[in-house]
Amino acid sequence: MTRSFAASLRLGALLLALLATPTLALAQGAPAAPPAIPAPQVEIVPAAPPPGPVAMVWRPGHWHWDGVRYVWLPGRYVHAPYPAAVWVEGHWVLRHRGWVWVGGHWARA
Repeated sequence: MTRSFAASLRLGALLLALLATPTLALAQGAPAAPPAIPAPQVEIVPAAPPPGPVAMVWRPGHWHWDGVRYVWLPGRYVHAPYPAAVWVEGHWVLRHRGWVWVGGHWARA
């Protein structure tokens, strides 16, 4: 084997190792995407609070991914930020890297 051929083999092995390293690092160090979301829990909506100066709106519960497991965040009544405000529920969307939570928001009626 000639000296230049051996050098070329070493260079090729080094390049191959450098190209493979980021892939291995990403596979080992990438955070796990949340698995499929459990079915929503059935909630019994309590009676609305008595009318007051600010309207109260029911915000349904939803599953929250805490990095390890799903945790149910129960629904609750919240103060509407302005008259005739409507709560648009958040929802989970399956994207190419896994499930992503799209948060709820207030909208005009």
